[in-house]
Amino acid sequence: MSSKNKNTQLVSSGRKKAYTHGVVNPVIQRASTIVFDSVSELKKAAKTRGDKTLFYGRRGTTTHFALQEAITELEGGEGCALYPCGAAAISQTLLSFLKSGDHLLMVDTVYEPTRDFCDKILAGLGISTTYYPPMIGADIKEYIQDNTKMLFLESPGSITMEVQDVPAMVKVANDHNLMTVLDNTYGNGLHYRPLEHGVDISIQAATKYIVGHSDVMMGVAVANKKYWPTLREHSYLLGQCTSADDAYLALRGLRTMAVRLNQHEKAALEVAKWLEQHALVDHIRHPVFTTCPGHEFFKRDFDGSNGLFSFVMKAGNQHAIDAFLDSLQHFKMGFSWGGFESLVTASLSMKGLRSQTGWEHGPVIRLHIGLEDVEDLIADLQQALVIYEQHL
Repeated sequence: MSSKNKNTQLVSSGRKKAYTHGVVNPVIQRASTIVFDSVSELKKAAKTRGDKTLFYGRRGTTTHFALQEAITELEGGEGCALYPCGAAAISQTLLSFLKSGDHLLMVDTVYEPTRDFCDKILAGLGISTTYYPPMIGADIKEYIQDNTKMLFLESPGSITMEVQDVPAMVKVANDHNLMTVLDNTYGNGLHYRPLEHGVDISIQAATKYIVGHSDVMMGVAVANKKYWPTLREHSYLLGQCTSADDAYLALRGLRTMAVRLNQHEKAALEVAKWLEQHALVDHIRHPVFTTCPGHEFFKRDFDGSNGLFSFVMKAGNQHAIDAFLDSLQHFKMGFSWGGFESLVTASLSMKGLRSQTGWEHGPVIRLHIGLEDVEDLIADLQQALVIYEQHL
């Protein structure tokens, strides 16, 4: 982290005069072709493979440079690559460093599209994947093969929110010369900075809390000094880019991210505490709660939480789940999170979502707590749980 206070950093990063031209926000600079006044200027730009050099629209404009600089400072890395969505940031990072014959260690509770990419794309390229239990810690060494190249983490994990012992796993990875990558969408760079814990590349779906308004798709990957040149160049060669307008909206979202996260966190904890007392609820999967696996690592490594958590029902069936979802008014069904609105998804079981980690509990309901009044959200859940019980 910078020596600046976090809130100050979010407000001031990426606002050099070269980007703002004397106004508050960086200007939107749209471009495909960059024109040069001389051959020497063109050659200099072509030779400069680094950041913040106008060369061609795909490499970025000053709007993109401002966002990259701000995210790099937020995550404490060497450089930041921008992608059209979080899934693209993940797939591009994997493709940048894995080749045929390599072996990947992937956490079993990973975001479903990441699993699909490993099973359907990487496998076809001759890259094998082994899924490991998220709470394995230093015992990850038992999964390392002679051709293992990368350890991929996601903490907390998708849906069931397991928090991994990242420092212990990174130490093992370093001892075996493996690079480490972590999906940090939950940690958002404000509450968790993987590179400070030895991770090589931190990925976020900026679609979520960075943008914060459910109107832009974007992914970011921040790498350390060792891996940044390769990530930057390979992303460029594979045509990864975003629009200047989307970069501008991400910058705008970044300015208020801390304020929004404070409200998301406060409201989510209030809703989770209410649910914890409900007779139908078995336990809460929120990293702040002791019932969440890895809670001790969350307390040690994170600076805060956000609006996303799950709760596990004692019993249920698909009819009860469907009736519960259909009756909700303030919670909308949707697969994303991180915006101002409250969202809900539900799973009867974890079948198909993991292969190495068993699930011996009831149905899982995942909530994203938005910026609505908490009293309205609790009342909505209360009436929906009455209907849920009627269908058991």
